[in-house]
Amino acid sequence: MVGLAFRGDFFISKTDEGRLRNLRLDIPIPYNNDLGLDRCSMENASSLPSVLGNFTKMDIHTNDGMHRTAFNIGRKQVRSLGINMLEKQMSRPTIKILRWSFNDVLHACASVQNCRLADHLISQMQNLGLEPSGSTYDGFIRTVVSERGFREGLEVLKLMQQKNMKPLKSTLATMSISCSRGLQLDLAEAFLDQISKNSSAYTCNAFLEACDTLDQPERAVRILAKMKQLKFQPDIRTYEMLFSLFGNVNAPYEEGNMLSQVDAAKRINAIEMDMVKNGIQHSHLSMLNLLKALGAEGMIRELIQYLQVAENLFSFSNSFLGTPIYNTVLHSLVEAKESHMAIEIFKTMKSCGIPPDAATYNIMIDCCSIINCFKSGCALVSMMVRDGFDPRAVTYTTLIKILLGCEDFDEALELLDQGSSEGIRPDVFLFNTILQAACEKGRIDIIELIVEQMHQEKIQPDPATCNYVFSAYLDHGFVGTAMEALQVLSMRMISEDDGTLEEKRSELEEDFILAEDSQVESRILELFKDSHEYLAVALISLRWCAIVGFPISWLPNQSQWAKRLLTSYGSRKNYGR
Repeated sequence: MVGLAFRGDFFISKTDEGRLRNLRLDIPIPYNNDLGLDRCSMENASSLPSVLGNFTKMDIHTNDGMHRTAFNIGRKQVRSLGINMLEKQMSRPTIKILRWSFNDVLHACASVQNCRLADHLISQMQNLGLEPSGSTYDGFIRTVVSERGFREGLEVLKLMQQKNMKPLKSTLATMSISCSRGLQLDLAEAFLDQISKNSSAYTCNAFLEACDTLDQPERAVRILAKMKQLKFQPDIRTYEMLFSLFGNVNAPYEEGNMLSQVDAAKRINAIEMDMVKNGIQHSHLSMLNLLKALGAEGMIRELIQYLQVAENLFSFSNSFLGTPIYNTVLHSLVEAKESHMAIEIFKTMKSCGIPPDAATYNIMIDCCSIINCFKSGCALVSMMVRDGFDPRAVTYTTLIKILLGCEDFDEALELLDQGSSEGIRPDVFLFNTILQAACEKGRIDIIELIVEQMHQEKIQPDPATCNYVFSAYLDHGFVGTAMEALQVLSMRMISEDDGTLEEKRSELEEDFILAEDSQVESRILELFKDSHEYLAVALISLRWCAIVGFPISWLPNQSQWAKRLLTSYGSRKNYGR
């Protein structure tokens, strides 16, 4: 098209309806044959780089004559053309058709996330003297944000602003969605406000999903109010997010109570009534999120009732619930210590032909810890292996938990050895399971063994590790040892490397540990908001140690406690006795 337009062979006229059309639709299309681009002459190597390069990349072949017909414009000729020269070279309708065509290809680039080709097309338009339009930038922004993120889109918007160009509503919607996916709620909401009357459920759903990820339901309430005010039609994705955001009342890690359960029931009922009003039925994900909410609130009776409703609903539509929904119910029952009910659901699941996965088996092995039946746990492991799922660290953690429930520390350590010999790398959760039981039973020898092995395997402790070790020493009256151990483990939470600790020493001491201003605790709490939980707990612990008068050492491996553990347990090749 570009070649014909510059040759003057592109004749455009208007129809009676005012539409543009080509009088001679004779645009040569490259086709596949045995003559490749490598046989083109050196003369044609100076053609437009983006077009020729793209054909080379896609391995599309053409013959010499056709290649010369379509792409015989040299770079120097093209770049010397301004917009005025372009208008002299071809008619305004032709320029309009070319711009539309570039726009169409740019929007296609967004569909396949081809940023490289989009960059080439924009560059080619500039070389030709074709001024990009709002639609051009709309396609370009759609492409760049899909691969490079919202920040690239912001840079393009700045360029448009410099040119006094207003972005299209669809461009603002794209930016809002991209910012939502980047968890930038302020930016996403700002773009959403600019297109409130022209936005769609899809744009709002992206924002709701970001609110769910960041656990900020209060931000979602404002968007829901706008959707209702503007009479947007919600879709099933909207309701999937609503169940996840508002289905349960309590914050994570808090148990439900009578008041929160009543509130949760009201919320769920309101969401379902709105679904009925808009003629939308449950999807697998909306039902899954609803069941998760009921489980989080400890509403076991309602959980079973909704499971039965889901079974009837999806069987009527010739669909089955699927393993994830059953896993959600089983997990909630095990968390609520409803072992017999979980066993019945598992049997029903098997009898209905719904295949268990690795998560199902691990949940049911955890169920065996409630009834302290190691034999049943081993039987489930056998079934798990027969179904093609290898035991993982979580499997060994649960089996060890059963043995610890029977106070069989020796067998638990032997099982830990077995897992290591089979290539299972233990994690902090596995070690914490042993530390918790050892703390409850006052087995300081087990605690010291596990702490040293964690250090040998470069597994960083977490706040729970510090709690179990500190409490065990304190319960036996070893206050000095408890403080020393807390310091060492807090340092290891920051980093296992002494060199890294030394680099951070000055900053952490001045800003947090030894700081005397009134805002230091607030600064530490800010780290929780940024998901730096381990660092925040470590700094609080070290600050507490400094306040009560214990000197802070930034060489944790040189402490007397750490040296004693290394001497006593560092040479062990296994955990067993």
